[in-house]
Amino acid sequence: MKQSEIVNLSVADLQTQLNELTSTLNSLKGAHAISPIENPIQIRNVRRAIARVKTELSKRELQ
Repeated sequence: MKQSEIVNLSVADLQTQLNELTSTLNSLKGAHAISPIENPIQIRNVRRAIARVKTELSKRELQ
C-alpha cells in the first residue's frame, strides 16, 4: 500500500487496514518460523505498510 492510497482513507478504514496488516504479519512470521517462506521480503513490506498506516493515524491525531 502506497502513501498516496493511505492519505485518502478515513480513520476507520485506517484502523481496519492496520488490523488486517497486523494479522497478515503474524501469519507470515508464523509460517516463516515453521519453514522458510518463498518470499521473505513480504515480511518487510508488511512491516513498512504497518508503519505507514500508524504514521498517518498519529499525524491525524495531532491535527
